[in-house]
Amino acid sequence: MRLLFLAVLRPHTGNAVTAQRVRDHLEAAGHVCLLRDAFDFDSPAAVAALIQAEGLEAALALHLYRGGRLLRGHGIPFGVVFGGTDLNEDVHQGEKNQVMGKVLEEARFAVAFTEAMKAAAHRHWPHAKSKIYVQSQGITTTPDAAFRWDAFLQGAGINQSADNLHLFLLICGLRPVKDPLYLVDAFSEWHREEPSAYLVIVGPEVDPEFSREVRAKVQRSAGVRLVPEMRQGELHAVMKNCFALVNSSVSEGMSAAILEAMDLDVPVLARNIPGNAAVVRHGVTGLLFSDPQEFVQLAQRLIRDPALGGELVANGRKYVSTYHSWWAERDTYQRLVRTLQGDSDWQAADQRPR
Repeated sequence: MRLLFLAVLRPHTGNAVTAQRVRDHLEAAGHVCLLRDAFDFDSPAAVAALIQAEGLEAALALHLYRGGRLLRGHGIPFGVVFGGTDLNEDVHQGEKNQVMGKVLEEARFAVAFTEAMKAAAHRHWPHAKSKIYVQSQGITTTPDAAFRWDAFLQGAGINQSADNLHLFLLICGLRPVKDPLYLVDAFSEWHREEPSAYLVIVGPEVDPEFSREVRAKVQRSAGVRLVPEMRQGELHAVMKNCFALVNSSVSEGMSAAILEAMDLDVPVLARNIPGNAAVVRHGVTGLLFSDPQEFVQLAQRLIRDPALGGELVANGRKYVSTYHSWWAERDTYQRLVRTLQGDSDWQAADQRPR
C-alpha cells in the first residue's frame, strides 16, 4: 500500500523518533510510507490534494487532534496513535475532545502506549472501546562510538574529571509541559554543597518565548547547563556516560528517554506523574520524586549507594527487554495496518484489543 503518515516532526523530539521508527516498521512490510509533518497542512483540503496527487490508499496519524483530524472525510481508511498531548491536555478542551471523538469514529484502529492511556480513552470515548489496542513503545539505542565525552563536557563548561563527576541528564524539548526549570533552584543549591553534581538540560527550543526564559534562568544557576539539541546517536552516547537520567515533565504519554536510559544501563529519576509511573516502579526500575526537595534526597542516596544504582539498572534493563521489544512493536503495527487493506486476519489470529 501507499500510506500517508502524519505526525509532529520537530527535529530531535520523541514524537519525531517514534514516527520514524513506526515508518520503518511499515516500510519493512513492503508499504510505501509518506511521512509528513502535520503542521505543514492548514486544512483537510490540503491533505486531500496530497492524497490525490500521490495516489495514497490509506493513512496513519500520531496524535488524534494534531494529525487525525486532518484525515477525516477523505474516503481512505486510517488508523491513529494516541499522543500524550491528546489525553493529558487536549481532552480537557471541549471542542478538541469532540473532534478527537469524531476521529475515533472513522478510524479503523487506535493505539495507546499504556493500559492507563487506553483506560483514559475508554472514559472519554466509550464508543471506541473495541478498536483501541495497547502497544508500548519499542526501544533500540545506538550510541555514537566516535562520540567524545571529554569534548562534550568542555563544550558544556564542566571542568570535572570523569571519575569525580555526577552528571544528571534532562532530555526534553523546551516547552512548559516538560517543565525543565522545575528542579533548577533546588539543584543549584545542592551543587553549592556538592560541586561534583551537575544538571545538564539537552533539547530543541520548541517554544521560543519559553526557551528564552529557560536560557536566562540557567545562566543564573550554578551547576546547571543548557546544551542545544543533538543527533540521536550523540544523545545516546551522552546518556550512556551520564550518572542518571532525569524526567521532570508535568505530563507524559510514554517517555522514550526514560526507556532508552534503562536500555543503556543508566539509573532513572522521574517526576511522579501517571505517564512516568506507568514505566518506572519506584525503588525497582527507577526512582520517583514528587517535589524538588525529594529529588535532591533521592539523588544524594543514589550517589551514596552504588548498590542501589546497580539494582535499578539491572531491573530497568530487564523491564525494557521484556515489555518494550522493538520486534513486538514492529509486529503489532504491521498487523494493524493490514486492517487498512480490509484484511481480516488480525482478528482471526486472536489479536483482539487488550
